[in-house]
Amino acid sequence: MAGLVTVAKYQALVPAANQKPLFLATLAAYVQGQCDNQNLLAALPDDFDLDLAVGVQLDAVGVRVGATRVLEVPLTGVFFSWGVAGLGWGQGTWLGPYVDGNTLYDLPDSDFRTLLYAVIAKNNWQGTIPGAYAVLAVAFAGLGYTFLIQDNQDMSLTYIVLGPPLSQVMRALLIAGQLTLKPAGVRITGYFKPSVQGEPIFGWGIENATISGWGTGCWLEPV
Repeated sequence: MAGLVTVAKYQALVPAANQKPLFLATLAAYVQGQCDNQNLLAALPDDFDLDLAVGVQLDAVGVRVGATRVLEVPLTGVFFSWGVAGLGWGQGTWLGPYVDGNTLYDLPDSDFRTLLYAVIAKNNWQGTIPGAYAVLAVAFAGLGYTFLIQDNQDMSLTYIVLGPPLSQVMRALLIAGQLTLKPAGVRITGYFKPSVQGEPIFGWGIENATISGWGTGCWLEPV
């Protein structure tokens, strides 16, 4: 946002002969409200920018794109815990205020922001697999996740998730189909990840950083 508008901007327009304390004070009282309104309007783009918005600002974005942070099925076993597989650093959700300590009913801002990106991606998708790669790359930019989409040629798709370990909340959203794309009438057979994080997955006839053959490619497992 540009610099704040202050009453000094308008006081500086007063000719030198009229720079009297009482007049300047009266002018300040008159234009302060207009300055506040200008600053409020200038701040609105940042307030509802998806990367910067928080709390009710994200909720307002959700209303406009068609998403809510309220979970249809509350999640249990998702809060950060020591010594519990899948709930350590970067995987467990921090316990917020007014939470009973066991059940998550509303998505925290970080996960809700990811959901909003995914919904916006769906709203802009044209139904093709190349298009799906393009919008997913935008939706998950900066999070470290990439996807492989297998068209099984039987009206079904299989998703493979590459990148850092999924948090329990992200895993639940993924399995619920809220973070991925599919055309109408097409089913998703499952969501998978490499059995060895950071290694290429096994595949025939391809040798690259993502897919490799015998001895280097690892098997898939459910997320």
